[in-house]
This record gives sequence, structure tokens and C-alpha cells, in this order.
Amino acid sequence: MERIVDMVKIKVMVLNTRKEFQMIKITEDVRSFVEESGIQNGLAAVITAHTTTGIMVNEGLTCVETDIEETLERLIPKDAPYAHAHFLPSYGATGSNSPSHLKSMLSGNSCMFVVQDGKLVSGDAQDVYFTEFDGPKSRKVYIEIIGE
Repeated sequence: MERIVDMVKIKVMVLNTRKEFQMIKITEDVRSFVEESGIQNGLAAVITAHTTTGIMVNEGLTCVETDIEETLERLIPKDAPYAHAHFLPSYGATGSNSPSHLKSMLSGNSCMFVVQDGKLVSGDAQDVYFTEFDGPKSRKVYIEIIGE
């Protein structure tokens, strides 16, 4: 029998966001966990556990972050007539965060990288961002490394 995966390592990061919209670079956290994991070759997945947050891979420049925020605001304005703006008995409150759900959908909730020779393989200009669209809140991000 051929063994495909020898090890799985999982880390749960808790992030406390401070603003309604916030982009937090977590590249070094992911890179460090890959190196600490002992896994030499495989895959690293980064996944958010929330429907109003995102995981993005992009160039880590302030001007790019500004462009992302402003473009999402233009595409998904806060004052549009969303169906999610009604009383939700299960929450005991009015749902008013439909723009956050839609921004999350556009950004995606995960990313995947190759792990080779114990290192995260990424482009020179690639940073991993956790993106908050409905903060401030306490959030969880899972980093899972699978390989040998």
C-alpha cells in the first residue's frame, strides 16, 4: 500500500479585528507554521471560519489595499436595498450585514500554497491577507498543512 500523506498539522489563529473593514497580513504566520510543522512537501491551506470575512492573496502594498477597499465599496455599497435587512428571530436582531457577506463571497474564504523542502512556495509579491468586512470582532483562521 502506498502512503500518500504522512502528516497533518493544524493551527488555529484568533484575530481580534479593530475596524469594520480591515486587511491583516498573515503571510509570516503561515510561513512560520509551515517551517515549524516539519512537513517537507505537501500543501498549506488557509481558511477563514466566518461568512463575513475573507482570505485573499495579493501584493502587500498599502496602495493595493486601498484599491481593494474602494473597489469593493463601489461594487457593494452599504445603502443598497438588500433582502438580508430584516429581523432574524434566530439572532434576535435585524440582519444588516449583507454587504459583508457579498464582499466575503468575492474575496473567497481560503487559499492554498505548495510546500516544498519545508518552505512555503509563493511569488515574490504574494501576501496572504485575512480580511474583515463586518468588524470589529474576534475571528478564527485555520492553517492546515498536509504532506510528508
